[in-house]
Amino acid sequence: MTAVRTKKRTTAKKAAAESRTGTFTFTSRLELSDNKLWGAHFRIPKEAAKALTSGESKRVICTVMGTERYQSAIVFFRTGVPVVTINKTLRTKLNLEPGDSADITLEKDTSAYGLPMPEELNEVFRQDPEGKKIFHSLTPGKQRTLLYIIGKSKDPDKRIRLSLIILHHIKKNLGKVDYRALNDEMKADRAMR
Repeated sequence: MTAVRTKKRTTAKKAAAESRTGTFTFTSRLELSDNKLWGAHFRIPKEAAKALTSGESKRVICTVMGTERYQSAIVFFRTGVPVVTINKTLRTKLNLEPGDSADITLEKDTSAYGLPMPEELNEVFRQDPEGKKIFHSLTPGKQRTLLYIIGKSKDPDKRIRLSLIILHHIKKNLGKVDYRALNDEMKADRAMR
């Protein structure tokens, strides 16, 4: 990966205001990553990363080019370079290629989970208090992973089925998530349809 400077679009007065409001806007270039967990990222100015990662959470809401808003996390790449990742779907939608510059706005994510709670899962929680309790005993990262699995479907009926499968899985495994077994359970459900 080549070194890319992150250019801030701020004056000193605006930077001070940003640090008070917790919102940071800057321009950064899209870089491909050799990390197996994500495909591309934007570098973040160190002062923004420092302000946004104070405390325990590194979760942020990222807005790219003023239009696409998504929940993410600040991660520290290689030798401590702060970055925010962007998935291929958004890159394609925004017609972004490696090396392209984009305006990025970051703000602290104060949501409960760092991802939206699917209403179907909330309804399943209402009907299954034991499953809700076990779900909330999972680490925040595991909760987000399961929320992502459920929430990525556009079909409400599928989100209900996934919610039921996941709660059954974590109850059966006493609060443990075996992702391979869970994937097999979801595949078995698809095969029955």
